[in-house]
Amino acid sequence: MDQDNNIVWHNQTITKDERTVLLGQKPCIIWFTGFSGSGKSTIANAVELELFKRGRKTYLLDGDNVRYGLNKDLGFSENDRVENIRRVGEVAKLFVDSGLIVLTAFISPFKSDRQIARNLVKDDEFIEVFIDTPLEICEQRDPKGLYKKAREGVIKNFTGISSPYEAPQAPQVHIKTDGCSVQECANIVVKYLIDFGYIKEGANNEN
Repeated sequence: MDQDNNIVWHNQTITKDERTVLLGQKPCIIWFTGFSGSGKSTIANAVELELFKRGRKTYLLDGDNVRYGLNKDLGFSENDRVENIRRVGEVAKLFVDSGLIVLTAFISPFKSDRQIARNLVKDDEFIEVFIDTPLEICEQRDPKGLYKKAREGVIKNFTGISSPYEAPQAPQVHIKTDGCSVQECANIVVKYLIDFGYIKEGANNEN
């Protein structure tokens, strides 16, 4: 049986445009990418907190958290990592359709995978944020002890050690974390959202 022949798209009565008007914000994916230990999750959390204070409707998809449920069946081979990002992109697309601002914090080392996620939504609905922290600093931090295990050969296909990281060439937001506090990094992202009309400056729960 060809499953594709038995699937029909069901159009919903309420449109994305109507949800956008109701929520008073421009839905988008804020895609944080960078090495393990670069500060992606920490900065993404800080950005979401700032948006929450402004009454914006958001959701944060974190790399580790997603692997507890949706992607618990995936390992860390190259194929599994590609599938990990594909699923996250599809989920993020649904959040955008619901009118939310969705933040994702994933190493997502391959340009092609990030491009696939970008292609799922409109051009202005995908904001790539490159958390540019030098590998040596990430390795010094090593909050989970992963770099040590990768150097010892315990962990295979580890980005920056035994697997490549393809840095974004033209991200919408490029944050060099050296000498920059978490709050300062978060403010850079929030300013971008204000400058390009995703949220209104000083907005609160009153749409």
